[in-house]
Amino acid sequence: MQAEQIIIFVTPIFFALIGLEYWVGKRRGRNTYRLNDALSSIGLGMLSQVVGATTKLFTLGIYVWVYEHAAWLPLSSDSVWVWVSGLLLYDFLYYWHHRFGHTTALFWAAHAVHHQSEDYNLSTALRQTSSGWIAGWIFYLPMALIGFPPLVFAVVALIDLLYQYWVHTQQIGRLGWFDRVFCSPSNHRVHHAVNEPYLDKNYGGILVLWDRLFGSFQDEMDAEPCVYGTRDALRSWNPWVANTHVYRGLWRKMSSTPRWSDKLRVWWEPAHWQPGESAQVHAAFDPREVQRYDPVVPSGRLVAAVILFLALLTGTAAFLRWAHLLGLPAKILGIVGLVLGLAGVARLCSAVGARPDPALTSAARHP
Repeated sequence: MQAEQIIIFVTPIFFALIGLEYWVGKRRGRNTYRLNDALSSIGLGMLSQVVGATTKLFTLGIYVWVYEHAAWLPLSSDSVWVWVSGLLLYDFLYYWHHRFGHTTALFWAAHAVHHQSEDYNLSTALRQTSSGWIAGWIFYLPMALIGFPPLVFAVVALIDLLYQYWVHTQQIGRLGWFDRVFCSPSNHRVHHAVNEPYLDKNYGGILVLWDRLFGSFQDEMDAEPCVYGTRDALRSWNPWVANTHVYRGLWRKMSSTPRWSDKLRVWWEPAHWQPGESAQVHAAFDPREVQRYDPVVPSGRLVAAVILFLALLTGTAAFLRWAHLLGLPAKILGIVGLVLGLAGVARLCSAVGARPDPALTSAARHP
């Protein structure tokens, strides 16, 4: 069974848990969902899966080639310890991939998509990039060089990804000893927050021990409620804008930079780096003064957006079910069609002339 087919089977579980989280939030008077944001996040996840099914031949192909031509000691997938050690090694490499995804502009340009939501809930977990295939595969080549079979790599990568779904919630509080060892809702809330004490912390996928070991751990503090999103706010529901937002900014910065060495540094330094700076400098930023993007639109447009979204969701499921039988032209056509469809959903959720609701201040974003 293909990985994208497994995603199809677990998707009903994803939506059931989203429904449960929404119900719990409403019962507690702490609803963390907005329809426009949830449609945007889930739509970006759909696009990520469709693009992933298309680029898998490239990303997994590189891993297979390295494994077949350069593996130091090919391991057997029949051994339990190979699977356990493979998951631990993958999670360790994921930690560094994730850390570079926040501290290096090239990787942040891809990863920023996951952080753009100004809400924090289980739909945020589905909000994934469509450009991670460009360079993210580099971090996992050590597994191929050591000799972990492609099957082991693919399965542990899926396990690591699926584990991280449940931690994207504000409805689960502190978990005691679990928070000290594993990535948990509390730890991952810190990771998604833009508050200064929380910035660039808690990168672990399954284990937060990596953060404790390498100095990137930060506990959640009652006195500092998490505020979510990115400092360079997206302010759009459009999937194309979401995936290209940071790339376009970096390209403009590079184009206006005269020195060739600085043109290259634009992509290697943190995204906020400017030519002439020798160190990382964070501009003054108060997340509580930022107004959440939430354009007010007529209910009829939202109904139309949901209908269109459900049609796209059905089409995406069919695409993923049969992706392994489709040729490259058909896959590219599927990507283009989904982008255009999701752009239509975004348009319906962003009525012309609509402005953010002044009642929805940043104070309403606090858990």
